[in-house]
Amino acid sequence: MTPAPFTPHPAMPGRSLLTMRNHPPDAIRAVLELAMRLRATRDAGWPPMLAGRVVALIFERPSTRTRVSFASGIARLGGTSMVLSSSDLQLGRGETVEDTAKVLGRMVDAVVLRTGPHATLEELDRHAGVPVVNGLTYEHHPCQALADAQTLLERFGDLAGLPVTYLGDGNNVCVSLMIVGALTGMRVTAACPPGFAPDPETVAWADAVARERGGAARVVEDPREAVAGARALYTDTWVSMGDEGSEGERRAVFAPYRIDDALMDAAAPDAVALHCLPAHAGDEITYEVLHGPRSAVWDQAENRMHAQAALLAHILPPPR
Repeated sequence: MTPAPFTPHPAMPGRSLLTMRNHPPDAIRAVLELAMRLRATRDAGWPPMLAGRVVALIFERPSTRTRVSFASGIARLGGTSMVLSSSDLQLGRGETVEDTAKVLGRMVDAVVLRTGPHATLEELDRHAGVPVVNGLTYEHHPCQALADAQTLLERFGDLAGLPVTYLGDGNNVCVSLMIVGALTGMRVTAACPPGFAPDPETVAWADAVARERGGAARVVEDPREAVAGARALYTDTWVSMGDEGSEGERRAVFAPYRIDDALMDAAAPDAVALHCLPAHAGDEITYEVLHGPRSAVWDQAENRMHAQAALLAHILPPPR
């Protein structure tokens, strides 16, 4: 089986991905389908779908999986990437995002940005003139959610109606999971302590969109209630970048939401554990679950490469 011939989804070429809320469900499904095909043919080598394409990867925040998966996926598809930090660019010396965007847009075919405020990403997109991909902002992490959906699709064969539970901080990872869950018809439950739930507007949007496809989205406080019948239990670090000052308080608040063997046993018999990494074994997930037979975490991490390569192939098809 080979990924070629390949026809990009008509809604994707030249489009940025800041959040998946701006893309139709069938376009997201097309990206996932190509990602599955790329994974299946990884050892045989991928066709040069990005030959002649140059992608700038800008990381204003630390990264392992986003950085390596994009660079590796681009290379495997025959493209070229350049990894840049703020200190590598004049952004670090006060050049505006607008000016930086206008320059980059004349030299590269796409820009991936990992930053803090979502507004920074939006400004880059307004002025670049080429597709911009969200490599993470405080509000959204769509590339992670694509890999999450691919992993669940591989494990369970269908996403429509699939019960998935996210436990812990209703952060950017939780928000993006709810969005991709809505677009693919999952039933996503977020179990969060008071004060840490995702934005109510996002939850309401996700629930309305998901219900059109046999899914749902909701937030509860009780982790046991949330995992009943779930086929995937998903968590993220309790102390994200910028939260270090409240580390002790957050550990106490989130302790009941730890994914351990007992919580896994309360879910569906075939339930898997997910984590976007980096993990802190003993905090949000136990070492035994993270590295045990019910973990899908390492497939999930690898799928970052396949999902992002597929995304870029749809966004940057060969010139006609």
